[in-house]
Amino acid sequence: MKLSDHVGLMASYNEWMNSKLYEVSGALSAEALALDRHAFFGSLLGTLNHIVVADTIWLKRFALHPANYRELDPIRHLPHPTSLDQILFADFGELSRHRKMLDAVISSWANGVTDADLNQVLQYANTKGVVFARRFFSLVMHFFNHQTHHRGQATTMLSQAGVDVGITDLLALIQNEAGHDPSVDGTVTAKPVSAAPAKR
Repeated sequence: MKLSDHVGLMASYNEWMNSKLYEVSGALSAEALALDRHAFFGSLLGTLNHIVVADTIWLKRFALHPANYRELDPIRHLPHPTSLDQILFADFGELSRHRKMLDAVISSWANGVTDADLNQVLQYANTKGVVFARRFFSLVMHFFNHQTHHRGQATTMLSQAGVDVGITDLLALIQNEAGHDPSVDGTVTAKPVSAAPAKR
């Protein structure tokens, strides 16, 4: 698998998991979403907002790549988050709509990334202004790993609220080379990722 294909797989996983997570979260009341469950970002709403905040920060950094991804233009025009715990959207409906926009942008961008792009070094500044230069592929993997980390916290909070998110394994989207549909327990309906994404 090429590096760019792996990025496409992770983008598909991100979109699939967020769709599942937001669907079940939308069944909770506003009070339940905002309830402090003693997670790192307090509530389910706070955690979902944090993922959006971090995604925005990283996508803005990715927009500095010499490839000048036009797919990231919608992100370039967004206000820069002011803190990692900023509640960008107190209303879950607005948060959900923004999440869908972000995921569409991420998927479109991932379909245009090349291995040559991923092997370059990206220079960026962190939230304290400290400058780093790191391999782009490693930064992209951190981007997706961070999402997974905090979605795990969100699914724990949902479980505590009596809500079952269902299968969350990346394995569900990995092509089964044996020739039959991939499945963790025989019930997965998500489309596996097998073909390489189209390049720009």
